[in-house]
Amino acid sequence: MINFMLITNDPELAHYAEKCGVSRIFVDLERNGKLERQGHLDTLISSHSMDDISVIKKQLTSAQLLVRLNPLYHNTKLEIDRAVNSGADWLMLPMYRTADEVRNFIKLVNKRARVILLLETCSAYECLDEVVKIPGIDEIYIGLNDLHLDMGLNFMFEPLANGTVDKMVKIISSAGLAFGFGGIARVNEGVIPGEVILAEHLRLGSSSVILSRTFHRKSENASEFKSNLDLKKELGKLLIEGEKLKTRNIEQINEDHKKLQYVVNQYVAGKPK
Repeated sequence: MINFMLITNDPELAHYAEKCGVSRIFVDLERNGKLERQGHLDTLISSHSMDDISVIKKQLTSAQLLVRLNPLYHNTKLEIDRAVNSGADWLMLPMYRTADEVRNFIKLVNKRARVILLLETCSAYECLDEVVKIPGIDEIYIGLNDLHLDMGLNFMFEPLANGTVDKMVKIISSAGLAFGFGGIARVNEGVIPGEVILAEHLRLGSSSVILSRTFHRKSENASEFKSNLDLKKELGKLLIEGEKLKTRNIEQINEDHKKLQYVVNQYVAGKPK
C-alpha cells in the first residue's frame, strides 16, 4: 500500500485529507536556498511555519505528520527540537550531500522521530552506498525536482525514464529501506498522467508519493480545495488503477515502463530550451 502525502498547513484541509485516505500530512519548512534553486520553475515555494506543526497535529487521529526542515545548518538542532516538541512524527532532511551530514542529522534527532532523507542531489546519489548503511534511517525519498536540476536535465521525470531512479532504488532496496519518489497527478491528468506514474511506483516497489498540484488546483483554503475536487473519489481512482496494475505480468510491466519513457522523451523533445 502506497502512502499518499499531502503538503498543507491548513488544519481543516489536513483533517479532510485524512478522512479521504491521505496517510501523511506534510508540513514544509524548507526555505534556505530553495528560491535560488527553483525560483525560475513553476514549483511551490512553501510559506509554512514552525507554529503550523502543533496546529496540524491536533487535527490528526490516524495520519502521520511529516515535517521537512531546512538543509543542515547552524540552527538545525533548534528546528529539530521545536518540531519534535510540536508533535512531528517524521523529520525530513533535504539537500544533503554527504554521509556525514546524514549522521549528524540522525544524531540530533536522537530517535525522537522517524527520519526520512530527501535524496535530490548528484552528491547524495554518489554517497548512497555509504548512506544506506547508516543506522537510524527509516525511509529515503527521491526528490525529482531538484535532482533533475542538479543533473542538468530539462524535466523532473527524466531521472525516472533514463534509469537513474532504478539504480538508486536498487541500492536502497538492497539495504531493506522503504522509499518513495516524485509527485503524482490525478488519473488521466498531468503532463504524465497519474496512472502512468503509479505504474512506476508499483514496478519499483515504492511505498510513498506526494500528491501533486493537480490535486490542489492552486486552492488557497480548504473550501476552495473541496469545491475543486472530491479527494476521496480521486484517491479511489488511483487505488482502483493500482489494483489493476498489480495483475500485470512482466511483459506488461516492461511495456508500461516503455510508455513512461516515450511520454517523457516526447515532452522533453517539445519543451522550449
